[in-house]
Amino acid sequence: MTQVFNPANVMVHQQTDGTIPEKFQELILKEVMESSKVMQLGKFVPMDDLKKKFSVFLKGPGAYWISETQKIPTSKATWGTVEMEAKKLGVILPVSKEYLQFTMADFFNEMKPRIAEAFYRKFDEAVILDENNPFKQSIAKSILLASNGVTGDISYDNILAIEDKLLEHDIEGNAWISKAQNVTELRQATKTENGVSEAMFDRASNKIDGLPAVNFKSTHFPKGSLIFGDFDYLYYGIPQSIEYKIDESAQLSTLVNEDGSPINLFEQDMVALRVTMYVAMMVVKDEAFAGLNVTQGTTMAGLPSPGSVNSNDPDAVANTYVPEPAPAPVVPEA
Repeated sequence: MTQVFNPANVMVHQQTDGTIPEKFQELILKEVMESSKVMQLGKFVPMDDLKKKFSVFLKGPGAYWISETQKIPTSKATWGTVEMEAKKLGVILPVSKEYLQFTMADFFNEMKPRIAEAFYRKFDEAVILDENNPFKQSIAKSILLASNGVTGDISYDNILAIEDKLLEHDIEGNAWISKAQNVTELRQATKTENGVSEAMFDRASNKIDGLPAVNFKSTHFPKGSLIFGDFDYLYYGIPQSIEYKIDESAQLSTLVNEDGSPINLFEQDMVALRVTMYVAMMVVKDEAFAGLNVTQGTTMAGLPSPGSVNSNDPDAVANTYVPEPAPAPVVPEA
């Protein structure tokens, strides 16, 4: 017999699909934004649609020496108009039916870290490493396009070499992306002159050459890799509310039990929470990023292609639905 939801349960007087209530939206988005390295370092652009055009400052105005009563020349500044487009992220989280006994607050508070982690990990890997990337740009791609890559060990000289890549373009970086596994090598990145040792890394403040570093956890970002950049040239946006649906009857073909069989929610007395959100990003200057041992990930050519029902993400599952052919037009008799 199907479970009957009582008034204390999360599903009664609440829809089992739609937009996550505003209070829990804020909590989930806060955790995503605080955990995502892209969102920690990049610049937020408000969006009210899936596409956003905005102007970016590319080159500064000049000042001029003038004589008394001389006209001041109009300062010249270079601006560019760019368009940022959001892409859709989705996650399905199966849980036992006991979760339906929770209040709405308890339910979403329990699911919040799982939802947030799924979203920020996927988003960061796409934007930073070009891994399964639906966007046209990424930091890794910019590093390669600008020929700003350095190879070798983490060392005093190689850290300077990375910084010099940006300085060649008259750009000063403001942050690093590293990982916790790099700490030992970073501590050894020193140089001794006249008996005085100078270190590149301050572990107490997690700074490299005086600039903040964030630790990025990803199996696609190997030990010994570093990224340096001026992250004022990295933009991101979140145009819509997070949407959800709770189901208790589906068979999840993309998730399996320990024995390899698909999870059947009805048979296993489980429920699944499906959550989707839109995110956007844009790199407006390739030369603003450099890296050590950075390679380009699995690039996607767009998501999806025009007329396609499938995502190009290799982690996604192909849509096997084939629409029936349209009936032949009826030709009236002469």
